[in-house]
Amino acid sequence: MDEMVDAAPNFAPFCSEQGTPHVLFVASEIVPLAKTGGLADVCGALPTALARLGIDVRLIMPGYPGALARLDAPRQVADLEELLPGVSARLIAGTMPDSGLPVWLVDCPALYDRPGTPYQDPRGCEWEDNAQRFGAFCHAAARVALGQAVHEWRADVVHAHDWHAGLVPLLLALSGQLRPRTVFTVHNAAFQGNFPFTLAAQLSLPQDVLTPEGIEYYDQLSFLKAGVRYADKVTTVSPTYANEICTPEFGFGMDGLFRARRADLVGILNGIDAQQWDPCTDPHLSHNYSCSDLRGKESCKANEQRRLNLNVDTSAPLAVFISRLTWQKMADVLLEKLPAMLTLHPRLQFALHGRGESALEAGFAFMAARFPGRASVQIGYEEGRAHRLHAAGDILLHGSRFEPCGLTQMYAMRYGTVPVVRRVGGLADSVRDAGIHARGASDATGFVFDDATGEAMESALSRCIALYERRPKRCSELRKQAMSGDFGWARSAATYARIYFELAGIRIPTRSRRMPTCAELPWIASQSDDCEAAPPQAR
Repeated sequence: MDEMVDAAPNFAPFCSEQGTPHVLFVASEIVPLAKTGGLADVCGALPTALARLGIDVRLIMPGYPGALARLDAPRQVADLEELLPGVSARLIAGTMPDSGLPVWLVDCPALYDRPGTPYQDPRGCEWEDNAQRFGAFCHAAARVALGQAVHEWRADVVHAHDWHAGLVPLLLALSGQLRPRTVFTVHNAAFQGNFPFTLAAQLSLPQDVLTPEGIEYYDQLSFLKAGVRYADKVTTVSPTYANEICTPEFGFGMDGLFRARRADLVGILNGIDAQQWDPCTDPHLSHNYSCSDLRGKESCKANEQRRLNLNVDTSAPLAVFISRLTWQKMADVLLEKLPAMLTLHPRLQFALHGRGESALEAGFAFMAARFPGRASVQIGYEEGRAHRLHAAGDILLHGSRFEPCGLTQMYAMRYGTVPVVRRVGGLADSVRDAGIHARGASDATGFVFDDATGEAMESALSRCIALYERRPKRCSELRKQAMSGDFGWARSAATYARIYFELAGIRIPTRSRRMPTCAELPWIASQSDDCEAAPPQAR
């Protein structure tokens, strides 16, 4: 439904007029404290890049036991008392073990001290009280943002990520006081956090927001809709995905709302941590290598073939799949077509590392048993193993029915593994097809197909294998072209910084090495040469 969003209330920046924005990152997982997927990678790397630009960025996350154990210099700074009816928590402050950035963990053992993942029990079922678990987290984040929990700091801008943090823009809009401005990033519109209306009282939500103009979504309350509806600015994780979610095919029932917010909707391509994912220095690899010297990649491949009980043949093309085994990732299509692919290409090898739907896990394990020495399936996820597979692989199979951004293809290209992807979302924005791209094959970085079918995937894979086997020199050039791409966070972080300054209405200091330059924030360049002019106010 196409509904309009009310104008934001008055706002006064907390920092000085010539300062930098205070930005609070709100996320359910942040690497290295907790990780189930790309959300954690983004929320670990982007704040670090923003800090390099001089942004005062701080993080908040649920206090899972593993996160509390990894936190540096933990100390209790506040008793949050009752966040929701019958739910109390403590606020634990510390620093991130890798970046040293300040972080708060919401310590509530009744909600977060559990086995399994942050979202599911050990059987893979969603926790029945996820609404309360992440509702309480949102209430805690709103208190911190308003300076009610930690009085010496409050946010100018709150950047909430995915449905788990979707209530934060709503709660701040309802706070009835001068509030921080809000950015809400949609990492995947298919995951919406929809729950029964009957939980509204337990989430301390007023009845007047439980309407189609508020957060009602097909007779449920929706965390994702709350974020999109009430945030001052909405972002997605790639430009193509920002357009796609405005259509019925990719909007998952919320395309009308996304169209209504189109003027405030921005697609910004995710980046990767170029230091953590660097084949030149990666400690997980048996041999390091670079774009100019790929000999170490061949050694990594041979070592991984031995480790996986594959035939040790560094000239055989090794295709890898490193992702969740889900319908979204076309894992069902891959499982259906893989035996035919291995039969059609008798030298092709395949290695999988991931987890997901139990039927797909069992199906891939059964398939691998049919092709001893040529197929390996490792169910689960371990960071070092993923690094080693990216280094060992020649080809990444990464078809998706929809893909908001995708980081796996960026990791693969960084490690010289040629991606075979579907032309959707961030895959379309980050991979250029060999032989079809408008500027020709000289700047190609992979192989792209259009239809979500096994035939289309197999055709793209066959093109890739043909180049690998028949034109090794051209394949090497393609590999090096992929490795030379810039997938770091600097450019995207500068774009987010632009949004924060715009929302906060803060002037840019005239001389500061830590601040974004005019080149990094091109919207400033038209104001004046010394960058003193204030950015335009948000609508």
